Amino acid sequence: MEITTERLWLREFAEADAAALIAYQSDPRYTQFYAPGEATPDRARELLRLFIHWADDRPRRNLQLAVAELEEPDGLVGCCGLRREVDASVAEFGIELAPIVWGRGYATEAARAMLGFGFRELRLEEVRAVSVSANRRFVALAGRIGMVEIGSRPGPAWMSARGWSQTEWRLTRAAFETT
Repeated sequence: MEITTERLWLREFAEADAAALIAYQSDPRYTQFYAPGEATPDRARELLRLFIHWADDRPRRNLQLAVAELEEPDGLVGCCGLRREVDASVAEFGIELAPIVWGRGYATEAARAMLGFGFRELRLEEVRAVSVSANRRFVALAGRIGMVEIGSRPGPAWMSARGWSQTEWRLTRAAFETT
């Protein structure tokens, strides 16, 4: 499974992605919105194994793809995914990028490609997302891709201690097609 855009290649994860995944998930700019101790090398390795395992699932319910620059296809600058639980027409969207590539428009490019695939190929009717209320980068991305805020809820204790909550987002097929 792969999706290409003008500048990016969304591809399956490989074991060789471990070092790059650990590196960007260890960057303090990346970890600021995670619980203490959550962004560790062991957790990154665990996620990598999970993403590789998901690629073999049939039927495939979870799609988490590595994001690489077309100029550096063996590199890794983030990941983007759609995860379906019970209802095959609804998925949870997630995206993360290495801080070194922030500000280049990659998040919008990768998100639009992944969401387009989800609505066209997976026949999704709705995509949801949850973000930390203080994550202004995600708030801006959500606006660019047509997501609307549908509510907030208290987050875990570490989030509440910082005065943050969880923001819930929604994007329908119809809204995506008009953005």
